[in-house]
Amino acid sequence: GLIKNANTQCLNGQPLAQDLAQRLGQAVRLANDANCLALSEAVDGAGAGADVVFAAILGTGTGAGIAVHGRVLTGPNHLAGEWGHNPLPWREKADPWPDCYCGQQGCIEALVSGPALAAEHKLRTGRSLSAAQIALAATQGNAACGLTIERWHHRLARALAHVINLLDPDVIVLGGGLSQVASAYEAVPRLWGQWVFSGGLKDPVRTRLVPSLHGDSSGVRGAAWLWRDGR
Repeated sequence: GLIKNANTQCLNGQPLAQDLAQRLGQAVRLANDANCLALSEAVDGAGAGADVVFAAILGTGTGAGIAVHGRVLTGPNHLAGEWGHNPLPWREKADPWPDCYCGQQGCIEALVSGPALAAEHKLRTGRSLSAAQIALAATQGNAACGLTIERWHHRLARALAHVINLLDPDVIVLGGGLSQVASAYEAVPRLWGQWVFSGGLKDPVRTRLVPSLHGDSSGVRGAAWLWRDGR
């Protein structure tokens, strides 16, 4: 009943659900934002009707949730979907290997999140731009920004190929600020077949990569869906 791994660090180790229930005088259900995204998109979003939905939030961090037959998968440690704190697979010489706040190095979050994208761009070019600015400039023909986005595509493809090999979801739904990088939905599936254990490009990967149907509202919608019998 205690919070763990919260970005709002003062909540860690605290019985937040119990405290809220006492203050509000009614039952409270809690889930993290990625699990809520997965539930929303699995019930009536971009993954509606799919048996297995992997929903990733790509923004200031990198997290994910998993929904199976419309129910959130949590696991005994409540860690299902903590994809961002595994190391980026199939490491290449060009990949930086930064420290992650979790205490490890080379985590997916430290390499494909918005701040990671911006940090590498600054390291390579000396220019301080946000991830959104880099993505926009890439669409406008800026060569340096285009290369930064290409490297990000490549790393995201490897990270998601790892998910496909392990979970084989019907659909991968992207939320968060970087889900608005439209080029990812063509580039990443074109690349990930190199690492998916499916016999190579002659046996195409059937997993779909799509943006969240409900956008920034999806997490809040998923929180409401926690009150379904199938939560």
